[in-house]
Amino acid sequence: MNWDQLNEGLKAWGIQLDYDAEKFNQFANLVLSANETMNLTRITDQEEMVEKHFLDSLSLYRLPQFRGGEKYMDLGTGGGFPGMVLALTLPPESEILLMDSLRKRIAFLQGVIDTMGVENAVALHARAEELARDGKYREQYDVVVSRAVARLDTLLEYAMGFVAVGGTFIAMKGQDGQRELKEAKQALKLLHGEVVAVDEFELPGGDQRSLIVIEKTRALEEKYPRGGGKPRKSPL
Repeated sequence: MNWDQLNEGLKAWGIQLDYDAEKFNQFANLVLSANETMNLTRITDQEEMVEKHFLDSLSLYRLPQFRGGEKYMDLGTGGGFPGMVLALTLPPESEILLMDSLRKRIAFLQGVIDTMGVENAVALHARAEELARDGKYREQYDVVVSRAVARLDTLLEYAMGFVAVGGTFIAMKGQDGQRELKEAKQALKLLHGEVVAVDEFELPGGDQRSLIVIEKTRALEEKYPRGGGKPRKSPL
């Protein structure tokens, strides 16, 4: 793959980032190969993949709130975007949990971790509303990120149970980010989230993106997140 567009995009954003192009190539090829038999991504054009998966994932480095954590989580990681891309660029002493509710995706990512020898990533099959009640995971993460999972009022209830008090949740959104943020005012209040930044920008191809940065100000009440599919069926 040609990573010139990625390099130019990072440079335009003022991001200085060392990455191993060979590892990026290997991961991209593993995704494309697995995609022939399972639904990991609709994006199979190489240039489009570089922009809309890799560069989009690395846009998180635009945010000072993203850097410096020790424990990260990618909620609803799908085919590993942004989580696996981040694992290949975060410091080796950091840890990132790649969580998804679809077992096939996690099996694929575990294969990637094993094949590539990625030491700072863990793949886990789980449902967010159940895992967030486990003390091993509840309120344990410095930074939680999520991309293309649910609307923000629903997503907040899934995510905030994992964010440590004083930690950060970053919702990766498209052009409707501000609209979703307005809809999520009540959820933010109930889940003790404070919006500290909204970073709006364009990918090189013109697609609009929003990074909504939310700080967790206090511990959640035990009743959150609600079970039984309530966060999606009846958002706060």
